[in-house]
Amino acid sequence: MLRKQALRVVIGLATLSVALTGCGRSTSGQTSQAGGSASVAADAKATDLVPAALKEKGVLRVATAEGYPPMEMYKEGTQDLIGVDPELAAAIAGRLGLKLEMTNASFPGLIPGLQADRWDLAMSSMSDTEERRKAVDFVDYFQAGGAIMVAKGNPAGVKDLADLCGRAVVLAKGSSNLAIGEGQNAKCGKKMTISQSEDAPTGLLQIDAGRAVATIVDYPVAKMLAQESGKYEVLEAQYEAGPWGIAIDKKDSQLRDAVRKALQELIDSGEYAKIMEKWGVQGSAVKAATVNAQQ
Repeated sequence: MLRKQALRVVIGLATLSVALTGCGRSTSGQTSQAGGSASVAADAKATDLVPAALKEKGVLRVATAEGYPPMEMYKEGTQDLIGVDPELAAAIAGRLGLKLEMTNASFPGLIPGLQADRWDLAMSSMSDTEERRKAVDFVDYFQAGGAIMVAKGNPAGVKDLADLCGRAVVLAKGSSNLAIGEGQNAKCGKKMTISQSEDAPTGLLQIDAGRAVATIVDYPVAKMLAQESGKYEVLEAQYEAGPWGIAIDKKDSQLRDAVRKALQELIDSGEYAKIMEKWGVQGSAVKAATVNAQQ
């Protein structure tokens, strides 16, 4: 697969309204966020919490990894980023009073990019895991698990994870679904042959070519890929369902709190629900914005 060039999209506050049309616990009083900083007053607005240096720049830099519909993808025939994550990122930037600058990058490079200050947030269907929390904090905005995808008609008769033992399986590098597959493989008497793809769509090409019998893809993404192509089936079981989060470097706790507040404002206003419904992922919506899976 050819390496995609980084795409930078700047969305002004004046155009946010146009762009936005084309599992948690509520808080009250003072809210102390897990993994972080001092309490944040419940009546503080997201714009009040933006770090001064970021407010002066006026731009929120967000990185994603294109190729995971309906979460992040290119609009057909263009290199315009669309989907749940770009649209929600634009809405969050709007609540923070900032312009959005969105960059397409490789998924494995998202957290290193945060640590190197190449962007402020990484928002790319990233599971909020204990391992990743060693490097970043997460503002959780989505809930989903991995599902097995097979060719239409399920010619290999795969029923569950155990049925993948002894078979060729393709999994996206650096993903939580790779960890699910490797975890199952450790239990297999006859081991899987696991190959790693750059992303979910390129992994499906190996199923098309008969080099793999299955892959594991996050459930909402798997359903959309199967629906749009008509070439695959999605088994209904979801494995290791958990929160997906907006990743923020641990040194940026003030920005983390501002993003959490912005997301909560979007939830409270109903704007978040409209974005989830637009992309058909309302079943994965959260009820409140939380940090680090409330750990």
